[in-house]
Amino acid sequence: MSASTTFPVPNRGMITISIMLATIMQALDTTIANVALPHMQGSLQASQDQITWVLTSYIVASAIALPLTGWLCGHWGRRRVFLVSVVGFTIASALCGLAGSMTEIVAARLLQGIFGAALVPLSQAVLLDINPPQKVGQAMAIWGAGIMVGPILGPLLGGWLTDQFDWRWVFFINLPVGLFALWGIGRYLPESRPRAEKLDVFGFVTLSLGIGLLQLFLDRGEQLDWFDSWEIRLEAAGAVIALAFFAVHTWTVQGASFLNRELLKDRNFVTGLLFAFIVGMILFATMSLLPTFLQGLMGYPVVYTGAVTAPRGVGTMIAMMVVGRLVQRVDVRGIMAVGFGLTAFSLWQMTRFTPDMDSTLIITSGFIQGLGIGFTFVPLSTATFATLAPHLRHQGTPIFSLLRNIGSSVGISIVQALLTEGSSSAHANLASLVAPGNAGLAYLGAAANIATPSGLAALNAEVTRQAAMIAYLNDFWIMMAMTAVSIPLLLLIRKPRRASSGPAEVPH
Repeated sequence: MSASTTFPVPNRGMITISIMLATIMQALDTTIANVALPHMQGSLQASQDQITWVLTSYIVASAIALPLTGWLCGHWGRRRVFLVSVVGFTIASALCGLAGSMTEIVAARLLQGIFGAALVPLSQAVLLDINPPQKVGQAMAIWGAGIMVGPILGPLLGGWLTDQFDWRWVFFINLPVGLFALWGIGRYLPESRPRAEKLDVFGFVTLSLGIGLLQLFLDRGEQLDWFDSWEIRLEAAGAVIALAFFAVHTWTVQGASFLNRELLKDRNFVTGLLFAFIVGMILFATMSLLPTFLQGLMGYPVVYTGAVTAPRGVGTMIAMMVVGRLVQRVDVRGIMAVGFGLTAFSLWQMTRFTPDMDSTLIITSGFIQGLGIGFTFVPLSTATFATLAPHLRHQGTPIFSLLRNIGSSVGISIVQALLTEGSSSAHANLASLVAPGNAGLAYLGAAANIATPSGLAALNAEVTRQAAMIAYLNDFWIMMAMTAVSIPLLLLIRKPRRASSGPAEVPH
């Protein structure tokens, strides 16, 4: 689709369905494999450290390949890149399901990450191009709903497929989806006009190396006790050096750089990148805490965990349907302020969790948080690209997705590190209060008699449980504070001009 496309666009509905199927397929695979890891570990005879590479390989490969999306589209055309990405991702999914060893599944996941990296930014760019300005809000609502399916429904679907069939079906489920998406894209999506674009090899290598090492640092830091590990130190140093070289190169290079400097001249786009990072950090960090909280601390089974967290997805879908119609009528900054406010309120509710509560507060806070996510993400996507020149979209959408992904990795690493440190500190504080005659121990009964080994074990288990609860609540407090202090930053966003209601031509 070229920058001079005049509306209406033929087959807009089929284009939207096809590209969103590809997007949902990729979004699901970021989280769907998590709950199947224990089953994979036994089947592939892997250690705990080895099996985590099933997740790490995908994340790192995707991070490295994502920045290249803009250049590939400019050089080869958007439709061709989309088709190759879907074919590659579908074949890699089949290889994951057929894998008989750790080497095979890690290699297949690397291919999944490489081919899947372009799907989300490509779908966003296509939707921005095929919809007139007054429909962009609704288009971004559809796109946002698609990419939110992964973190919301991925663990539930992955758990169900693993329990009912086999862990391999976590990957085989992609085959019919990928084939239908391939047919629809091949038949209905017109090709964009390729432009002769020279690849800034040094810029690409330094950025990809920096992002890849950063993802490794964030993903493996918790497992290896952060800077006590030489691997983590080397990854951190390598990431800093590579990204520093990239920044200096981008700023000083004569001619075209890998990161188009024109992107940095658009205030809304740059501010949108900041908020993409913040939203990714808050959303994914919170969602990474809930499965371990509900299954590890509350003792919920996998399927029930999915059931009580599903209302978050319902809230998100409702909010996106509403906000898709509001963004052309109401100041997007006000809508986002409501979204951040709802998210902060839901996190405050989560600070009221107790180990012995029922699931009512979990469902309520999740639904409200879903509303907040919907009211934040759609106007953010709309505002970020509202003033960006159409010919820059194929370069801007991958950067937007990249910042969201980095934000999620940073957020997850922060809350997991705080959770570990907080649990250890709270355990030490609570243990110091344990002494004969402490009236607070009476509710545990005779089973927690500190004079017997079994009593000491029972008492330690309860102290560990209470310490973990304290650490989770502290994390929720921190995420709530981060959400609240982000609201004034919305003033940095320039109010986009409202689109006219008639047919429009995308400006150059």
